[in-house]
Amino acid sequence: MLKDEKGGLRFLVSPDLRTIVQGDDWAYLDPLLLDIQKRAQNQPADLFKQLASLGVGPLVATEVGKALSDNPSLRELSDKFIDLTSRSKPKPD
Repeated sequence: MLKDEKGGLRFLVSPDLRTIVQGDDWAYLDPLLLDIQKRAQNQPADLFKQLASLGVGPLVATEVGKALSDNPSLRELSDKFIDLTSRSKPKPD
């Protein structure tokens, strides 16, 4: 999750999400991703606070910081990710 200067959010996921998440876990993750997409548009501040505090089920924040440029390896990784807030969500196979 990235927040811009105006409070807008981008929720990034690995393009390999379909292979990372096991079949049974999609029953939990699919509605969660839909909720994140909606809340990123309607309640961005609350969603960002929740995600940054590690309070979203099995999703775990591994890095929290003020600027993506503070962590070059995370910046490089995020460049390869898919933005769920501007595209349709990945579907399980």
